[in-house]
Amino acid sequence: MSEKLPVLSGKEIIKALTKIGFVPLRQKRSHVFLRHADGRRTVVPIHEEVSRSTLMDIIDQTKLTKEEFLRLVRSI
Repeated sequence: MSEKLPVLSGKEIIKALTKIGFVPLRQKRSHVFLRHADGRRTVVPIHEEVSRSTLMDIIDQTKLTKEEFLRLVRSI
């Protein structure tokens, strides 16, 4: 059975994604736009708590598996 996604802040998500090569491009209000060198893009809201459904959308946009993302978050 798959592990439940943790509740993370936007800053924690950005910190994890920058470890694997995502670079913040710009910020528009409370959203940071990130891009990877291979062309993957995502937008992360800078909220105290990002909902699990939004987090799953971010994981899908980055083309990571849920397990890969969880390993990445544990390493920060």
